[in-house]
Amino acid sequence: MQQSTSGSRVGIDVGGTFIDYAVVDVESGLVRFDKQPATAGRLHEEVMAGLGNLGLSGADIVQLFHGTTVAINALVQERGAKVALVTTAGFRDVLEIGRGGRPQIYNLRFAPTPPLVAREFRFEIAERLTASGDVLQPLTAGAVNELIEQLRESGADAVAICLLHAYSNPQHELALGDAIRNSLPGTRLTLSHQVASEWHEFERSSSAVINSYVQPLFADYLDRLQTALSDGGYHGPIGIMQSNGGVLSSDRAAALPVRTLMSGPAGGVVACRELSGEIGISHAICADVGGTTFDVALILDGELVEKSETAIGGRPVLGSMVDITSVGAGGGSIAWIDANGALKVGPESAGAVPGPVCFGKGGTKPTVTDAQVILGRLDPGRFFGGRMVLDIEGARRAIQTQVADPLGLALEQAALGILRIAETNMTNAIRAITIQRGLDPRDFALISYGGGGGLFATLLAEEMGVTTVVAPAAAANFSAWGILSSDYREDVVRTRIVALDTGASEIVAELRELADEVREAMSVYSDTRAVDVSFSVDARFVGQHHTVVVPVEADLVADEARLVDQIRAGFVRLHDRMYGPRTMEAKLEVVSLRAHGTVSVPKPRLEQLNGDGRAVQTSRRDVWFGDEPSSATIFRRADLGSGFEFSGPAVVDEATNTILVPPGWTGRIDQRGHVILTREGARA
Repeated sequence: MQQSTSGSRVGIDVGGTFIDYAVVDVESGLVRFDKQPATAGRLHEEVMAGLGNLGLSGADIVQLFHGTTVAINALVQERGAKVALVTTAGFRDVLEIGRGGRPQIYNLRFAPTPPLVAREFRFEIAERLTASGDVLQPLTAGAVNELIEQLRESGADAVAICLLHAYSNPQHELALGDAIRNSLPGTRLTLSHQVASEWHEFERSSSAVINSYVQPLFADYLDRLQTALSDGGYHGPIGIMQSNGGVLSSDRAAALPVRTLMSGPAGGVVACRELSGEIGISHAICADVGGTTFDVALILDGELVEKSETAIGGRPVLGSMVDITSVGAGGGSIAWIDANGALKVGPESAGAVPGPVCFGKGGTKPTVTDAQVILGRLDPGRFFGGRMVLDIEGARRAIQTQVADPLGLALEQAALGILRIAETNMTNAIRAITIQRGLDPRDFALISYGGGGGLFATLLAEEMGVTTVVAPAAAANFSAWGILSSDYREDVVRTRIVALDTGASEIVAELRELADEVREAMSVYSDTRAVDVSFSVDARFVGQHHTVVVPVEADLVADEARLVDQIRAGFVRLHDRMYGPRTMEAKLEVVSLRAHGTVSVPKPRLEQLNGDGRAVQTSRRDVWFGDEPSSATIFRRADLGSGFEFSGPAVVDEATNTILVPPGWTGRIDQRGHVILTREGARA
């Protein structure tokens, strides 16, 4: 896309506690970062306030990319719209029946997540398609009119339509959608094939319903934000960060908010990919420690790891997205004692308001951040760049009365216990995406970011056997930086079950059609010749149910024989890594085909630091890295020039992040200000 030569490019990440900003002046290349408190219910006002703090009006902005938690918060907190679901006759209860498996096989009291649409708001219509897309029972005008009256009487705010086999032939969904729009103007409408054009009726129904559930709130937020920006002089497009690590237009996002559920965390993983390439790391664990959650993902061979399905709150969502695992462990996670007298941490969070006790905003429950300040890991007088003075005595009282006294522990031991439980929750999440998938975490570097990333990075690395940690510059704004580094992206998918050995020509024809479809979808961003199209296929052994996503080189789409060989080799390699060796004589089949289109945008770069290897030692203080306090050297990150090296025990302070460097670790500042930490005794 053509880039203006003046003005600012802005990346904004709205999190649960703060709104993060990354701003690049197009002409000078000057980079600035900032944070603004996030307040539910007035996020668009907070976004504009943060821009004002940076001295930016709408007229100063030439490009704005935005990651938001509006959709996922509405889903998790179950405060979305009143939705009506329309299904093929006989399939009204698919959303409630779900799958027959038990997600928690040893929990005898397990109850599935209740559907977002109650049964009285699930409506059937007489029509039927075969799996190949042929019309078995036509859609009649009488059936459509009867349904429309039912929808009108329901008073639903939004309607989701999921008809059987619409992924194969969407004509009935399209016709029904047109009829509802004409008869019930203003109704928010979701057609399942536009959200997820692939099989699995329950998952497709769930995805369509979730899209409808969050759509009114999400679209209203975008309308208010667009109006505020327009009033401020910005009349350009707003790019919305998707779960897949790419950006789409605000119009598309308003219609498909389900694509934005992992918007903010995906931005951080994109930033990790860019940073990994910059400093020469092939494999990285991306660890984002925020106020509410700990989000972890992988960079493998320099690329994002994606998945085509996830579950949020027990509800499945179909669609390409960065493979991110989240647990309720962040700076605001609350420490509490259960009925059996055991100490627990999270998943409940104090959030931004009232926040941790030490914030002095009315919080009364002890949190992870309160434990950090008690143990000397945070400087109470310089938190948030000195804009917030922490109430250390309040934190002491909360942990003493609610944790230490009930458990018979000293104050510092109680605080250490809180942090060790939080760290265990985090390392379990890392194990889930590495060891449980056949990957050795010792082969990875750990890139830790977010407001609390530096406080946990080295401790998590020691537990996992990781010997290299990267604490990026502006770590607290890293997701906003990643959002600003993202490209426009569209994904299309088509379910077609094809035998690999005999269906090469059909696979090639389908991939070419998908390429044309994705180029057409991206024509609003750029000339179609500028669209870079990549492919993948979901493949499996014949007789299996689960599939493996196999990347396909674009230049092989014109060569059927080589394409088949690559799919087979890629499947075997990935299947062996995930599940162990299998017989190579088994037949393979392709289940779904995918095309991914991207339009590149300019990538921001941090300026190179000057430095002569010297730094200013600001102070020393006692810091608890383990069971006993250590006298640690305290550095100001702003004083550390390129090439400076130091050893632990140390703490590196900056306005919005703190990096712990325990004994046995050494640090080095690279040319762009990233802190590279290495543990002594690292593997060769």
